[in-house]
Parts: sequence; C-alpha cells; structure tokens
Amino acid sequence: MSANESNYLIKVSENIPTLEQCYTFCASDASCGAVSTFVGITRDNFEGKKVTKLSYEGYITMAEKELLKLCNEATVKFSSIKRIAAAHVLGDCPVGNASVILAASSPHRREAIQCCEFLIDELKARIPIWKLETYEGEGGSLWKENVEWHLGKKRRVMVKQGDEQP
Repeated sequence: MSANESNYLIKVSENIPTLEQCYTFCASDASCGAVSTFVGITRDNFEGKKVTKLSYEGYITMAEKELLKLCNEATVKFSSIKRIAAAHVLGDCPVGNASVILAASSPHRREAIQCCEFLIDELKARIPIWKLETYEGEGGSLWKENVEWHLGKKRRVMVKQGDEQP
C-alpha cells in the first residue's frame, strides 16, 4: 500500500523548496514527533581540485515520476512515515548551495532517520539526474556518475568532458 500523493512534496527544478519549506511540510502532520532531514551541498574540492560549481541535468517529468515511486517504496518499507519531501536542483549549483533536500516525518525518530538514509542512497542510484563537476582554472570539468554499490564495493565512473564513454 502506498501513501496518498498529497503526503509528498516532490520537486526537480532550478528553484527547489528551501529546507525550511520541506521541514514545514513534513512537520504539518500533528501525529508526528520527528522530522529527519538530509541536505546535500556542493563542496569546494574533489581529489585535490578546487570545485567551483556542480551543474545538474535531468528530464524533470521522468525524475519526478521516479521520485514518486521511491517515496511510495519508502512508505512501504518504513510504515510509520507520514510525509516526505524530496527536492533536487537542476542547473548550476555553486559551492555551499543545496543540490538535494530530503525530509521525512514519523511519530518516532528511528524510521524518519532510516527513511532519509534510504531515500538518499536510492536517489543517487536510481533517479535520472546527471552531474557535471567544474574545477577552477585549467582544471576543466568532469561528468560524474553517482557512487553505486555492487557486492559491498564502491564503483565510480568519471568521464572528462569531450571524452567518449566506453
């Protein structure tokens, strides 16, 4: 059984809801005593290179449809979850800005926390959004796939802009 879609705030856009808006949406269910959140922000470095921004691309309709499926799965897996907010930016995301905001509410903390962890792990593995990391100076840029887990090991694929993928 899946939750009513009105219990979800899903947005993939150049202008995503703020953390406060996501929190307020999730906290609006008076039966909940916990709201857990995750905010992914652009950091200023990767493997010794100075990062200036991340740029995200995606097909909004498909990404939001997949986020809806993910929210439905989360409410089945964590049955006490009442509300979920899931927002991901498209376009440029400068250092220090939020690229993804997730929030989940439940009567007690444990499932809200576990739900947020599940949401970010699955979002990074399944939602069709792509990331271009841009570096300072002559560092160029790099299209990056999210880390995926296979048999307990991290695998990351990176392709320099202009290079062909295998």
